[in-house]
Amino acid sequence: MTTLLAGDIGGTKTLLALYGLEGGRLIQRRCERFTSADWSDFAELVNHFLASGGATEPRPSYGCFAVAGPVRSGRVKLTNLPWQLEQAELARACQLQHVELVNDFAVLIYGLPHLSDGQQATLRPGSADPSAPVAILGAGTGLGVAMGIPTPQGLVAVPSEASHAEFAPRSPEEWQLKRWLMEDLGLERLSIERVVSGTGLGDVMRWLLASEAAHNHPLAAIESGELPAATASAAATGEALARRALDLWLGAYGNAAGDLALHCLCLGGLWVGGGTAGKLLEELRSDTFLGPFLQKGRLSPVVEQVPVMALIDPEAGLFSAACRARMLLG
Repeated sequence: MTTLLAGDIGGTKTLLALYGLEGGRLIQRRCERFTSADWSDFAELVNHFLASGGATEPRPSYGCFAVAGPVRSGRVKLTNLPWQLEQAELARACQLQHVELVNDFAVLIYGLPHLSDGQQATLRPGSADPSAPVAILGAGTGLGVAMGIPTPQGLVAVPSEASHAEFAPRSPEEWQLKRWLMEDLGLERLSIERVVSGTGLGDVMRWLLASEAAHNHPLAAIESGELPAATASAAATGEALARRALDLWLGAYGNAAGDLALHCLCLGGLWVGGGTAGKLLEELRSDTFLGPFLQKGRLSPVVEQVPVMALIDPEAGLFSAACRARMLLG
């Protein structure tokens, strides 16, 4: 039986799992969660995980690890950990034939063609072209963006910093928001991520509280780190100012998604991921999000062809790493 090793490495937690292949399908055999800061050496952690399965557990020869940081020439320095990883060295230390390191957002590209109905939800049907590129963006703490280019061997993930392109206001309200954020944050330019992210939703709410002089508003006393979730919760109850903030944020998000569809002509499909996708599923299906996605002037007919899906599996990174490990088998 072929066994594959997959990992999703974050600054707080690391997930490691073994997958088996049955009829070409990936079946998770064992998974463990580790506190990343408890380990000074990642190879030591991997070897501990492999040894804990016992002598009878099949040992993997191929592995893929999704890592929180940019991967350059098979090397990565993790953003919030002291680990510095290199593919060949890691393979030797863990007695694996081949290891691949992939950015933890870009790795999602490898899982997209293999998602089950339970791992994704349709936001808007379209006419998917299986020979065309795909793309994913996802608002969490920041805004992740990646593209997938089809090849005879399958999709190739292309990391992107598209979220750091300039935020382009579409209305007087968005223009006022941009000017306020630039002054408040001391910035010379404002990127899309400053608005379209979990942090951005909190900043949109801060702007509205300031511009409306709503000092006695219940959300005015909320700490910045808690404000995005508090804003979404208040909007769900119908609170007017929070609803306005969420709608403005959703419009900017939909516009960014539509722009991405044009940037890479992802007629194979566009996925919305990140920590907010599953929590705001019905909001992402609304015209507040999909309207700006579709409103692309002369190019609107192109964007209308793009199927839009939400990636809702909280372990999608681990699954996608396993999908990439399977591709390494050749």
